[in-house]
This record gives sequence, structure tokens and C-alpha cells, in this order.
Amino acid sequence: MRMSKGLDYELLNENVKKCQYAVRGELYLRASELQKEGKKIIFTNVGNPHALGQKPLTFPRQVVALCQAPFLLDDPNVGLVFPADTIARAKHYLSLTSGGLGAYSDSRGIPGVRKEIAEFIGRRDGYPSDPELIFLTDGASKGVMQILNAIIGGQNDGILVPVPQYPLYSATISLLGGSLVPYYLEESANWGLDIDNLRDAIRQASFKGITVRAMVIINPGNPTGQCLSVANLKEIVNFCIQENLVLLADEVYQQNIYQDERPFISARKVLLDMGSPRNKELQLVSFHTVSKGYWGECGQRGGYFEMTNISPKTVDEIYKIASIALSPNVPGQIFLGLMVNPPKPGDISYPRFEQESKGILESLRKRARIMTDGFNGCRNVVCNFTEGAMYSFPQICLPPKAIEAAKKAGKHPDVFYCLKLLEATGISTVPGSGFGQKEGVFHMRTTILPAEEDMPAIMNSFKKFNDAFMEQYEDNRGYSRM
Repeated sequence: MRMSKGLDYELLNENVKKCQYAVRGELYLRASELQKEGKKIIFTNVGNPHALGQKPLTFPRQVVALCQAPFLLDDPNVGLVFPADTIARAKHYLSLTSGGLGAYSDSRGIPGVRKEIAEFIGRRDGYPSDPELIFLTDGASKGVMQILNAIIGGQNDGILVPVPQYPLYSATISLLGGSLVPYYLEESANWGLDIDNLRDAIRQASFKGITVRAMVIINPGNPTGQCLSVANLKEIVNFCIQENLVLLADEVYQQNIYQDERPFISARKVLLDMGSPRNKELQLVSFHTVSKGYWGECGQRGGYFEMTNISPKTVDEIYKIASIALSPNVPGQIFLGLMVNPPKPGDISYPRFEQESKGILESLRKRARIMTDGFNGCRNVVCNFTEGAMYSFPQICLPPKAIEAAKKAGKHPDVFYCLKLLEATGISTVPGSGFGQKEGVFHMRTTILPAEEDMPAIMNSFKKFNDAFMEQYEDNRGYSRM
């Protein structure tokens, strides 16, 4: 009789089995199969700008290329290929390392890069930042996982998470054995946040024996694309103070703003603007990355988190845990330094950097409008405008016959719809059920990242599929929007 081994399925950690991550789930796997069969697939399931054709910014790639191949700096012709400011910046970053990009850095990240990030935060918020409270990480996701690991001790520890939510949070909380406590955003109020919903969520959690330890905000929102107002952020800060919660501010899309009414304001600035003693009463951890914005350097895995009002003893413990991994990847750290300290007016590389970065953001703004208008022009589809981030999250008002067909197929209704969309058009999306949504309401998430020139054809393809789908499943009495 065969003895079970440690990695046999039945002996795996149950938290691993329960963990779900919809962005790379059933739809993505099916899309990958179809791609292998030769079908053209448009992967709009994940915010991966370069994979959908966004070109890398020239300046940071030049600097990192020189850092990766420092022998080029000794070539007498290097100045013929690389601008002088990229050469100077490469030498600067190499001087900050203990052995170039192939050597471990401090477990918190290179001190000089953390100093540059602190200076960036100070300029952004109008308040100085301490580099000793900034940790560099392999993308913002790793930072989120580190902090949740420090907070969650068991299933009775709860984390307030917005629903719809980015599944990093549900997956990590499940993996760590904690409890996700959902608070629902209001779609009819452009995905706004109601403090009464937060209070209800805490009451319900308490009734189940769960102590809520922290609250997550995603601003701008993922998957919902909304930007939180200053008034809303003040409410959130006051609520977290009243309830003694750590506020985890996921602000990775702070460069991705597509309207002028609500610019990005950090949770840190809102807190510090409150003045003494309020500004000392909230524990805050803020996250940022090079993966989003007009940089889109997802594969470089550069991220950071900054801690505000966290005790020195706790910081030491988080440093200890970070040290287990020895070092965040060093090229990603260089990208972070370049993101927070880009070329300035007067620098040789500034005109090109400005043209490239503005071009990307202006195109994203246009694509956000094309996609929103396209969805709202479809039968039984309604979509709030994408104010920020990289996604549209339309509501798909599925007819009863479609819901019944999904049940017969053993699929959640929005999974059924998204699979049909994928098979018919090659457009790979993520069903709303992967992010959480109210009972009986169905959505899908798609990025706004396909090339601007391809967007009209993609939306026409979607409309053709959607309207045929609705025609197939509606009865003769028709069907109205929810």
C-alpha cells in the first residue's frame, strides 16, 4: 500500500486549496488553450501594458541597460549611443550598490533609492517622509502580502476589503488563514463608499467572532476605476481611527487619472492635513509600484510600501521578515528610483521622456472614453466611466434564459457569458464573480490597455457578440436594464 507523501494533493495545506485568483483563473486558462490552437486572443484580463503593445519609456531602459552592462560605461563610444544624463544616472545608481545589480541589497532596499522615494513622497504630499519607514519590494503585491502576514494571526482576524475587490486580497487573506470582511461599493453612486456599509460590515463580523484589524482601500479603484474624493478619504481616516484599524492604502494607479474633477490625493496627505493630534492616531501603510501608470513595467517587479505611525518595534519585526528573502530584486529598485526621480526640464532626456509619458496618458484617457461609450451602446450593458486605473467594469444584465443556460452548464452566469465572449471574439476578460459583486448582479472586468487604434474594432466585436447573445436568450417580451 502506497504511503501518502507531503506534496500529494490530499495532504496539501487547506488554505492553498481554498485560495482562488480569478485574474489567472478559468477564463485565462481557456484563452491560453485557444491561443495554442491558433486563435488570436486579446488578453484584457490583466493590467499588463507592455503585453498589449505599450512601448517602454526610453530613459529608464537606457539607464538600467547601462547598470546591467556597466562595462559599456568604459567604452569610449558610449556617449554616441547613450545621452549624457543616462550615463550620469547609471553611474549614480551603481555607486549606491555594493556590487552592481548582481549583488544583494539591504533587505529594505538600497538606502539611496529609499531616500529618493522619501523625497518624492515629500514633494507629492507636502510633508517630509522618513526613508527608514520605506521598504522596497518585488512589486506592490509582495508588500501587501508582507503586511497582511504581519497582521493576520488566524481565522478570527478580519480585513475589511472593498467589493468588487482585486483578488490579491481575497487570495492572500485565504492563504494566511484570515477572514475577508467585505464592504460593498455603490455602483449607482459611481462605485462610491458609504461609511454606514463599513459599520454594518464590522457589526456582522463581530457577530461571527471576527475582530477586524485593518481596512483596505484601492484608489484609484481596481476593478471599478473610481477615484476617491478628499471628503471620502477623510471619512475613511476618521472611521479607521474610531474603529482602531490599520489603513492599507493601495495607491498603485495614482498616475492613471482620466478626468480633472478628482485628482489623486494620497491617504497620507489627507491624514497629515488633519493636524495634531489626529494625524498621529492612524496606523497607515501605503503601496506604490512601477507596474502601472505610464511606466507599465510589470515584469520588473519594483514596488514599495511606506509606514506612517507604525511603532519602531513593529518596523523591526517587519524588517526581520523581509530579511528572510534577503533582498528585493535590484533592477526593480533602480526602476523605482527612476520613477520617483525622472528627467527634469533642462535635462537632455527630458523632451523625449515628456513626450512619451504624456502620449501614453493621453491615449489611455481616450481609450477609457471609447470603452465606456462602447459598453453603454450595447444591449443590456451599463458601465460607469473609468475615472482612473486601467479597467472598465460593466454590468451585464443577463436575461433569465441565459442564467438558466449557465446553471445547466454548471457555470456561474457571468463566467458563462465571458466564456462565450472568448470563444466568439478572442477577447479574454475576467468575470465579475472573481472580484465579488452583489447577489443577482453580473459584471466583467476588462483592461483599457489594447492599442488605441485597435479599440474601435474590439468594441465593435464585443457589441456584435453581446447583441447576438442577448437576442438568443431574451424572450419575446424583451428585457430591461437592472
